[in-house]
Amino acid sequence: MASVLNTVPSVRLSNIETFRARNRPVLTPFSLSFTRRRLTIRATETDTNEVKSQAPDKAPASNGSSFNQLLGIKGAAQETNKWKIRLQLMKPVTWPPLVWGVVCGAAASGNFHWTFEDVAKSVVCMMMSGPFLTGYTQTINDWYDRDIDAINEPYRPIPSGAISENEVITQIWVLLLGGLGLAGLLDVWAGHDFPTVFYLALGGSLLSYIYSAPPLKLKQNGWIGNFALGASYISLPWWAGQTLFGTLTPDIIVLTLLYSIAGLGIAIVNDFKSVEGDRALGLQSLPVAFGAETAKWICVGAIDITQISVAGYLLGAGKPYYALALVALILPQVFFQFKYFLKDPVKYDVKYQASAQPFLVLGILVTALATSH
Repeated sequence: MASVLNTVPSVRLSNIETFRARNRPVLTPFSLSFTRRRLTIRATETDTNEVKSQAPDKAPASNGSSFNQLLGIKGAAQETNKWKIRLQLMKPVTWPPLVWGVVCGAAASGNFHWTFEDVAKSVVCMMMSGPFLTGYTQTINDWYDRDIDAINEPYRPIPSGAISENEVITQIWVLLLGGLGLAGLLDVWAGHDFPTVFYLALGGSLLSYIYSAPPLKLKQNGWIGNFALGASYISLPWWAGQTLFGTLTPDIIVLTLLYSIAGLGIAIVNDFKSVEGDRALGLQSLPVAFGAETAKWICVGAIDITQISVAGYLLGAGKPYYALALVALILPQVFFQFKYFLKDPVKYDVKYQASAQPFLVLGILVTALATSH
């Protein structure tokens, strides 16, 4: 749902590259006028001692990895196969948080059973949330980010001309309609009188659209855009999984929206690498608005304070062991924040996310299990 949810991630449900997702919904982009650009990058031989370190996103795509290309992350090799390019636009690296969100929602429902039918339902829900609606979100975000990418990542498929405008628009519609179709199927399969999953998917898709597209373009505001992305990656797939197997209650809605503040922090991690393009095009990401030094503390504060607050909620709800487990999962995140992210959020963004985010997503599952009892 990514919007389902960014994002997104990839909530930027973009590069969520685990949680970012750019990370982004139902109106068509047809009426836009388009321009084509050809950008050539030439490398010159220089003494390595005379060259300053290059931001990771500026690495020439010709030296990139085919594996990175399939995942849709930076450092990707140039590709001519259209199906591989389509997959790159869908950014598979951003799907796992949505899939995990469905798992957490199913766990929180207290009604999931290890039967063939329940497993099949959950797999279809994961397909809806990940490949279809997150893929839709990432593709439409790349479409509306093509001018920024021409500055930050000119070798990406759209600004480089590796895929045509019509092919991108077709992909957007196929993924959107496919995701909404699966949502309707899940409602019928679950015997819902009201199509809850469908409307969650529809709402998440609309959120993804207004996140990326003018005139609203929520991503222009660092606070609103990143919270929308966080909600898309954490709240929406959780809600989908829980409504598929049980009932979505007001306390769960509040708790997951609180967790989305942590998603806001994760989305900020991905903003640091795009400062140049964001500033050039007037996007007020938090690193642009506050400067890198302040923004990185806002980022870790949003992640850590949110989780500590959830641990306090669990303790107050009479679940001390779950609260203690959550605190134990917060501590390594703080360690990796000081080891990597706070030292250099651009240089170490991938290392930080790979090291710290597994503990965060395990904490979300701990919270889901606590609410199911």
